[in-house]
Amino acid sequence: MDLFGMQAEAEQQRNAPLAARMRPQSLDELIGQEQIVGPGKLLRRAIETDRLTSLILYGPPGTGKTTIARVIAGSTKRTFRTLNAVTAGVADIRKVVDDAKDALSMYQQRTVLFVDEIHRFNKSQQDALLPHVEEGLIILIGATTENPFFEVNAALLSRSQIFQLNKHTEEDLIRMAKKALSVPGRGLGDYNVHAADDALQHLARYAEGDARRLYNALELSVLSTPPDAEGTIQVTLEVAAESIQRRIVRYDKNSDQHYDTTSALIKSIRGSDPDAGLYWLAKMIDAGEDPKFIGRRLIISASEDIGNADPRALQIALAAFQAVEVIGLPEGRLILAQAVTYLATAPKSNASYVGINRALQIIREGGSVDVPPHLRDAHYKGAAKLGHGQGYLYPHDFPGNFVEQQYLPDELRELTLYQPTRNGYEQVLSERLRHWRGERNGG
Repeated sequence: MDLFGMQAEAEQQRNAPLAARMRPQSLDELIGQEQIVGPGKLLRRAIETDRLTSLILYGPPGTGKTTIARVIAGSTKRTFRTLNAVTAGVADIRKVVDDAKDALSMYQQRTVLFVDEIHRFNKSQQDALLPHVEEGLIILIGATTENPFFEVNAALLSRSQIFQLNKHTEEDLIRMAKKALSVPGRGLGDYNVHAADDALQHLARYAEGDARRLYNALELSVLSTPPDAEGTIQVTLEVAAESIQRRIVRYDKNSDQHYDTTSALIKSIRGSDPDAGLYWLAKMIDAGEDPKFIGRRLIISASEDIGNADPRALQIALAAFQAVEVIGLPEGRLILAQAVTYLATAPKSNASYVGINRALQIIREGGSVDVPPHLRDAHYKGAAKLGHGQGYLYPHDFPGNFVEQQYLPDELRELTLYQPTRNGYEQVLSERLRHWRGERNGG
């Protein structure tokens, strides 16, 4: 790099946001995520010994996924490349693969590839990576805010170690803020700043575990506040509150807000309150919840809480999920609202839910039993000679497509698992079963 290039890079660093300037350069500078990079932890040991395998860093925004990748880049003796899944295509992946082959053949160096927002890679892009990860040419480091079990190719997942990053604690964020205020050059240490404890606590609380959000608000607090008569920039609670602005609710798999609001939505549907259902849905949408996650929860609710009382509920919930997947937000809110109000006003039954759980309990406590001979498959080779299927009565050969016949083993013949309610369509099913079960029991 020439002199002008070095000057340009230095100028870019000076003008970068505080969050970028304060990004840790080594493992010892990391704050938080002790569960995966603390002393003696697996990922830390792998970085320190430069014995990485493919891994995926999963967690909400501002929790250090890119930071850990950059620490790895500074620690490894391997060739390190980066791609952003938003802008990269298959051609970019092929270029990385070709360069990796050259690095291996000429320098005996394997390549570490960091893919930011890997959940945005489509199937063909992920498939283009797979064989090279599988053969060890490329060590993949993926970063994602989305659940990798839903968004990442199962084959890639099976070859990767998954590390989940949690939201930063308020204590971690306060430590970051104090460090930023004390470090000159990279941080805000060149300014004469006094930050009140309650101001830092407020910034940490309403940053919602997001270090980037904390740094942005802290920098705005300092740069927008004129010094007092003594030349000190006073970051008060009022200044901090103005800088952080409205609270943006973040959800992740370990967030109480995420679990509690989801619970409130489902319980409102179960309790047949469409108004409450719409309110909690709106809160989740406004907070930036993944609409596909909401759709999945509605599908579960349609079976768990409504079931056969209104079989259309499952169809509507599934259609809503598929439609939102295609349409996205903001228009997807209309589709989700339609599904929520339909489910909330549908007749309710958890009879199927109770029945399957009871069946699983019986099997787990008493073990499974053999299929009665007359119900066994008689089509595969030699099965008929073993007596499989003999004595089976084909219901379609009988009036009403029903014939009295035992479908459970003798030791379970009196077992009743599905007990439909008298709600909605299950009233019809209840009458039908009452007749059939009477016939089956000789009534």
